Amino acid sequence: MNCIVIDDDALSRRVIEEFINRTEFLNLKHTFQNAVEAIGVFNKEVEDVDLIFLDIEMPEMDGIDFLNTLKNLPQVIIVSSKEKYAIEAFDYDVTDYLLKPVTYGRFYKAVLKAKNIHESRNQGDVDEIFIKKNSALVRLKYDDILWVEALENYVIVNSFNAKFTIHFTMKSIESQLPVNKFKRVHRSYIVNVRKIDKIEDNTIFIKNDEGVKGIPIGKAYKEKFMKDINLMGK
Repeated sequence: MNCIVIDDDALSRRVIEEFINRTEFLNLKHTFQNAVEAIGVFNKEVEDVDLIFLDIEMPEMDGIDFLNTLKNLPQVIIVSSKEKYAIEAFDYDVTDYLLKPVTYGRFYKAVLKAKNIHESRNQGDVDEIFIKKNSALVRLKYDDILWVEALENYVIVNSFNAKFTIHFTMKSIESQLPVNKFKRVHRSYIVNVRKIDKIEDNTIFIKNDEGVKGIPIGKAYKEKFMKDINLMGK
């Protein structure tokens, strides 16, 4: 996996660089001391970047502004000295949040999670998923999934005329779904963009056998979602 590091702290950059070099499935492409410097290169080489290690508190442009500025971001692991940004960061679906000083063991756990997500998103022509229902495994094509909804410690996978409740997190189910078809639009919702009937204000409407389901678009997800669907329409 190709990585870049964005951090204004020289010692922190060196530590992450060393950890990347020690990890066989990671390849360091660039290191930047601020987010502004990173934007120009990132926009030119976005297709070659699989993972970003990003600090939050930086001069000129902080990490949250960076996440808001760029579209089609790869996976992001936050590396910060402050825990207080974690909730906001996870609203942007970051893969993990590491607190400085970072140990290699904690670093490896985070990048292994990123590797698993990366591999599941690049499975080639796989167009279906198996969902456990009672004691059976049910084959469900991606195109038959309308939306996924969070319910406490479970998620509900909704097709046109059936629902499957599984013990899964939203982050885990998101990693199993192809990113060109499914988009996270809310902390509690993932939608199949090909099944959207219309969008009005901050609500997505999808038809099912009960009529039309209205799904809210979360404030933290709206800008990226609207950019993504605009790109799909070009």
